[in-house]
Parts: sequence; structure tokens; C-alpha cells
Amino acid sequence: MAPSQALRVLVVEDRPEDAELAIRELRRAELNCETRRVDKADAFRRALGEFRPDIVLADYTVPGFGGMAALEILKAEAPAIPLIIVTGSLDEETAAECIKSGAADYVVKTNLIRLGPAISGALAYAQSQADKQVAESALRISERRFRALVEESWDAVALFAGDGTILYGSPATTRLLGYELTEFVGRNAMELIHPDDRAGVLVRLQDAMAAPRAPVQVAARVRHKNGSWRYLEGVFTNLIDDPSVGAIVNNYRDVTDRRILEEQVMMSQKMEAIGRLAGGVAHDFNNILTAIGGYSDLLLADLPPDDRRRHDVEEIHQATQRAAALTQQLLAFSRRQVLQPKVINLNALVPDIEKMLRRLIGEDILFATVLHPRLGNVRADPGQLEQVIVNLAVNARDAMSDGGRLTIETRNVELDEAYTAEHPAVNPGRYVMLAVTDTGVGMDEETKARIFEPFFTTKVRGKGTGLGLATVYGIVQQTGGHIWPYSEPGRGTTMRVYLPRVDAPADPIEHSRDAAPETLRGSETILVVEDEAPVRAVTRQLLERNGYTVLEAPDGPAALALVDGEEGGRHIDLLLTDVIMPGMSGLDAISYIRRQSGIPIIAMSGFRLRDSRNSIDYLGMAMQRGASACICKPFAPQQLIEAIDRSFLLASSTTGSMQ
Repeated sequence: MAPSQALRVLVVEDRPEDAELAIRELRRAELNCETRRVDKADAFRRALGEFRPDIVLADYTVPGFGGMAALEILKAEAPAIPLIIVTGSLDEETAAECIKSGAADYVVKTNLIRLGPAISGALAYAQSQADKQVAESALRISERRFRALVEESWDAVALFAGDGTILYGSPATTRLLGYELTEFVGRNAMELIHPDDRAGVLVRLQDAMAAPRAPVQVAARVRHKNGSWRYLEGVFTNLIDDPSVGAIVNNYRDVTDRRILEEQVMMSQKMEAIGRLAGGVAHDFNNILTAIGGYSDLLLADLPPDDRRRHDVEEIHQATQRAAALTQQLLAFSRRQVLQPKVINLNALVPDIEKMLRRLIGEDILFATVLHPRLGNVRADPGQLEQVIVNLAVNARDAMSDGGRLTIETRNVELDEAYTAEHPAVNPGRYVMLAVTDTGVGMDEETKARIFEPFFTTKVRGKGTGLGLATVYGIVQQTGGHIWPYSEPGRGTTMRVYLPRVDAPADPIEHSRDAAPETLRGSETILVVEDEAPVRAVTRQLLERNGYTVLEAPDGPAALALVDGEEGGRHIDLLLTDVIMPGMSGLDAISYIRRQSGIPIIAMSGFRLRDSRNSIDYLGMAMQRGASACICKPFAPQQLIEAIDRSFLLASSTTGSMQ
């Protein structure tokens, strides 16, 4: 009640003069009062609603309606309003009964001087009770809110003792880890932590023990009830010294999905970095192999068939071919090999290689195909996709040393937003899926994370190069698709390849036929532009042995000087130039020479390089700038001579049509 408001006093009294005496005493006590008198129960009830008294003064003995009856009505309808018994005479036993029943005080009419202090005391006590009720109500609301926050939170809360014993787990525990609370509480938390993460968690627990109330970040893999490992992140707070808690509080959440996405992004970045390295190594290695292979070809041409040294040179030549095959696999992984894409249907491709696959996998493995009858088409290099299928099948065979079942499946799939959210490198849309499934030993998470790395293998030394799956990865990526492994130890493996579906009709698949080699010779002058001296030297010898006159230039400026006649004005019939060179690139040299002369130009490189940021095809650009042919290192002498012959034929036919 505000200080300026009048105190509303309801008087229960059948004698008006007695009521007046009480009211006079209130004025004498300097209480600003507004009073009303009643002597019946119904009038008392109406006054409670209309008058809304702050306090009730009730005579103990009102005929038909006394102070105790009024007290009962108050307790039922307005328990916060205090009531003081005012009576002519009251023994101590009756007075105690009134107080026990809920009366705030009692005053004898012969001692009304106590009325003012009694009212002040009763009002003060009522106010304290009201404040207490408000505080208790606020506490109950706060407790309900806290309980709702803890019990309905998406995150979980656990309380630990100093030794790691779990004292409490919030209901979110069941959702995150699968355990009922009765299965969770009482265990030692370290039992659930991944063995590799326990030492780190113990260190963080010790940090929390050493710094009460300071938050300590913690992360670990925790075993789900189903046996899987979930990545959890949390915060330890040492509240052991808080009597209301008496434990270490761990607020934690499941971040498994986020960690998987982060690992996929990191894997993508790592594979991109390894691909750049592999492509660079393959390019440089191809230059070396060009020299080795070229000189071995020259030696084989010089040695008679019965020369004992011929066997050694043939071994060098075969080793060069094997090394070249490895570099091609590296180029496939780095997505820098030459592709000849066609619109194809995988269902037409699989039967073509089925007989070869059955021979490769052996008789102890059951081989089956499940091909979708209305499979969509894809745009890819048929030969490269055959290599994908063969490599995946061979890898599956090696995982089933005791026999098993290998299944190749094709079907149409729609990858939606939910799938692509878990695989950030994938765009949603229509795909054709190729799945190769085995019943072999399977893989753990650590192995799955590395299977596409070049030279990573779980096979014994001498049983594999570790380039099979790396090659598959590169081919699939370069084709615009994606590959994902699904495997568990002891439960086999499924490798799923997703290739973008196209609506164009399938092109006919042409099977290559080996033609008999043709001996080609020439007498023209060829300018060889190559920054690698060994490659330049062996190329010169190969060409000279086939009748050509050769001029050499180590870089673009030197080549331009020869073409412009600054070095004696030599006539040049054809330009053979490397594409990637320091300083002036082969592309710039091609552009300049093409403007100055109409001679044929052949571009050569260790790979068909595509810049991952802007997808520039440098050999393609060489053709656009005027090159008549392209050749990839390492090349056989016959390949080079045939490319030169085709270029001269093309140049002569073009000249003839212009006349």
C-alpha cells in the first residue's frame, strides 16, 4: 500500500458504538483509515469484493457471525488479508487457538490502545509473507526455466566427480549417445572416450581441477551405445567448491557432422595439393623418360639382332615404358591426362570388359552385375572408364583373399540438398551411379581417409604401386564426377562413382585396331624448341636418323631469331616446340611464328595441363593459336614421325586448296 493511500479497514461488529470506539482509536493512533462495518457473512463477502480491505478487525462473539467465521472465509477467499480479533474478554487458551487458526493478533476492547501497534505489526507481517511468496514463486519459475533449459536443450550437460565418475547426465544424453540415464550415470567417463583421446581429456580434466570456475575447452571421440564413435566438443567448469553443484560441469554437443564436413574439405584440399605435385613431377619425369626412351630407341636401331647388348637395351626400353605408365597414372590422378570424351552408356561398357574381369578376379570369387534397364547416359572417355572399372574390380579382388562376392551395379540417382550438405564437393542433380561392392576385409576410418593418395597401399611390398585408386580418383574428378568409399572393418567395401547424367544419345564405341607400322622418312628442315637439353638432343638424333635437317633453340627468343633470319636466314619447314618453357612460353612463340610464316607447327608437352582455377587447356590453346598437331611426352619415334608427316600433309592440302 502506498503511503498516501488510506488504510481500508473492514470492521466485523454487531454493536455500532463498539465499532466507533475502535475507529476512534485508529484516528488517535494517527492512522489514515477508511472503514466499513458489517455484521453478517454475506455482507462480509460483498465487502471483500467491493471494499477490498487491507485488514479486518473482527469481534470474537458476533451473534450468528463471529471472528472465527470471518477468519475461515478469509482463508478460503483472501488469505493474504490479515485479521485481528477484537473482543471484550478472551482467555489465553482461546486466544492461542485464534492465533493457531491464522489470526494475526488479538486485542481486548478494554485495552484498545494496542490496536494501532497490532495493526502495524499485522500489516508488516502480511507484507513479509507476500514478499516471501513472490520470492518463492520467482524461485519456482527460475527452477522450472533452468530445468527446461537443461532437459530440453539440444546440447547435453554432465556432472563429473574429480576422478571422472559421472554423477549426472541431462536427458539430451540419450539423444546424443544413445544411453539411458541409468546406463550413463555411475560409469567412469574415461570408459567411453576413444583410447587415442583419453590422454588429452585427462590433461584437460587436470587443467579444470587446477583452475576452479575457469572454462576449459575439451574435444574427444566418445563411444555411442551402438558402438560408433561420435565427435563431441565441450567445456569443463570446476564447480566442486560450489555447495549447490559439487562437481565438474561439462556442457557438450555432438559435432560429428561438422567434423565430417571439415575432413572432406581438408581431404579435397589435400588431394588438390597432391595432384598439383603429382602433375608437376609427372611433367618433369616425362621429359626425363623422353630422353631415356629416345636414346634406347636409337641404340636398338643401331644394334644387330644377335648383339648380346641388345637384351640390356630392351630391358631399359621396357623399364621406360613401365615408368611412362606410372606417370600416366599420376597424370590421371592430377586430372591432367588427355581425354577423348563420348556420350556413353555404362550398361554397354560393362559387358565388353566382363570376360576380362572374370579372368582377373579368379574362380574363387562370385562375380555378378546388376544393371539398371533404363540407365541414363554420361559424357566420359570410354577407355578411362574401363580403367576405372578394372582398377576398382582388382582392388576388390585383393580385399577377398579367401574368396567372396564382387558385384557391379549401375542405376540412376538424384542427389538432393541433404546429400550434398554432407558432401560439399557435390552439386545436387541427376547422376548415373556405378557401384563396385566386395565382401572383403573392409577398411577403418584411417585407411579410408588415405586410399586415394598416390602410392598409399595396404598391400605387402611388391603387390601394388598404390596408384590404382589414385588413378580412379583422378579420372572420375576430371570427368566431372565424384567417388565415395563406404566400408567398415570386416563388412566389405562399396565404392560408389557418381557421374553427371546427360540427355544426349550415346555415341558408338569404337574399338581400336593396331595397324602395321609404316616407315616414314623426310628431308625437310625442322626447328626444335625445347628448354630441356637432353630432350632436345635425343629429339634431334631421332629426326636426323629419319632424314630431317634439325635446327635447335633452347627457348622462345632463340627460336624467333632463327625464324626471322637473324642467325643466317635458314629456311625452316616445320616448328616442333614445347608448350611450357621459362620466359617466353611456347604459346607465345606459336602465335608469333604463325603470324610471320605459314609453316606447320607441332606442340608438345609432358601433359595436357589444365589450370584448376580457370580450366585453361594449354595444348588446346596451342591448336587455337595455329598448331597443326599435338604430341605428349614421352613419345615413341614412330609417333613423332607420324605427327610430322600428318602436319606436312595437312599443310600441303591447305596450300593446294588456296591455289
